[in-house]
Amino acid sequence: MKSRLRFTLQLGFTLLVCLFMIVPVAMSVMAGLTENYFVGLESGLTLRWVNEVWQLYADTIWLSIKLALACLLITPLIGVPAAYGLLRSRRRWANAIEELLLLPVAVPGLATALALLLAYGSYREFRGSWLFILVGHVLFTLPFMVRAVLSVMQTARLPQLEEAAASLGASFRQRFFGVVIPNCMSGILAGALMVVTLSIGEFNITWMLHTPLTKTLPVGLADSYASMRLEIGSAYTLIFLVMVVPLLVAIQWAGRLTEQRR
Repeated sequence: MKSRLRFTLQLGFTLLVCLFMIVPVAMSVMAGLTENYFVGLESGLTLRWVNEVWQLYADTIWLSIKLALACLLITPLIGVPAAYGLLRSRRRWANAIEELLLLPVAVPGLATALALLLAYGSYREFRGSWLFILVGHVLFTLPFMVRAVLSVMQTARLPQLEEAAASLGASFRQRFFGVVIPNCMSGILAGALMVVTLSIGEFNITWMLHTPLTKTLPVGLADSYASMRLEIGSAYTLIFLVMVVPLLVAIQWAGRLTEQRR
C-alpha cells in the first residue's frame, strides 16, 4: 500500500513538473498560430505570423544554421585530438589545461565577447563578418565537445586497445582512426548534440559581437519580442522549435544506434 502511494505521489510530482515546463511552450506556440493572442482561439488559427517572420528574419535563421554547421565541423577537428592529448598525457599541466578549457563556460558570455572585441575588433572586415561570431561560438562550445569525448575515452580502455593494435603492427594513424575514433564515436555524437544546440541558441556572445548584417536567430528573436507584436515573437519561437527539436531527436537516435553497434 505504501509503495503504491509513493509511486502515485512520484508520478503526480513528475507530471506537475512536466506541465510546468510544457505549458509555457505550448502557450507560446499557440500565440504564434492564432490571429489575435488576446482574443484566443476564438480569433481563429493562421500561419500569417509564421510567414511574416520568415519574410522579416529569414536571414537570421540561415545564419544561425550556418554558424551551427561550422561549429559542428570545427569543434570535432580541434576537440577530439585535444581530448586524446589530455588522455595520453600524464603530466600535471594536462589537468590545468583541462580546467582552463572550462573558462569560456564559467566566464559570462559578455566578458568573452568583450575580450574578443578588444583583441580583434580593430580588424574591420573580420569584425563585420559572420566569422567573428563563429570564433565566439567555437570558444563557447569547444569545452562541451572536449568533455564529452574525454569522458568516453576514459571509460573505453583506449590505452589497452591501442597497445593491442600496436602489437599487431598498426601505425599511429591506423590506431587513431581505426581504434580511437570508433570507440569514442558516442562521445563525438553527444558533443555534436551540445555544440549544435548551444550554437543555435547562443545569445550573450552573439548579441555583443553581431552587427545589423550578422544577426542570428536568438538576436532576431529578442528584436521581434521587443519591437513587434507578441504573435510574431511567438511565431519566431515556433520556427526555433521546429528547427531544434528534430535535430535533437536525430542526433540522440544516432547516439543510440552507435551504442548498439559497440
